[in-house]
Amino acid sequence: MPALIRPLRQDDEPFLWQMLYYAAHMQEDGEASSDAAKNNLGLQKYVQGWGRETDRGVLALHPHDQRPLGAAWIRLLIEEKKMSRLIPDGTPELAIAVLPDSVGQGIGTQLMEYLLKEASQVYPAVMLSVRKSNPARYLYERMGFEIVDTALNRVGSESFVMLIQFQ
Repeated sequence: MPALIRPLRQDDEPFLWQMLYYAAHMQEDGEASSDAAKNNLGLQKYVQGWGRETDRGVLALHPHDQRPLGAAWIRLLIEEKKMSRLIPDGTPELAIAVLPDSVGQGIGTQLMEYLLKEASQVYPAVMLSVRKSNPARYLYERMGFEIVDTALNRVGSESFVMLIQFQ
């Protein structure tokens, strides 16, 4: 299903917290609501105060009733907030999630295409991290991301650090 895609706005922050909950797979870790993402000190850096000058993102909306279905966004994280010290400052980190009942409909691909096109106009590269067990890794590889490092994630398992460089 082709979704409607629009840029994220500052007033989309509440939906971004919900998407961060899904992006971080918090439901698999026993968390019951997106408040868990809001209250997690390690995750707050991805959404808190959304709308900075360097924040970029897109929202997928249902084509008939315009309800939000998913979001993808990038944010500059520097120094100790970065997932990997191998990634230079100035490289934003990407987060993406789609509501569970909309997974498998191509919405994640649409979000990535729009966001990466916009990011390529502003940044030389974008990075993300994904749990080794997460099949979304294959979407990221199709989009051009390559594994450049591994890191321990917030639950103590390994994640791949992936990077896409724009020409």
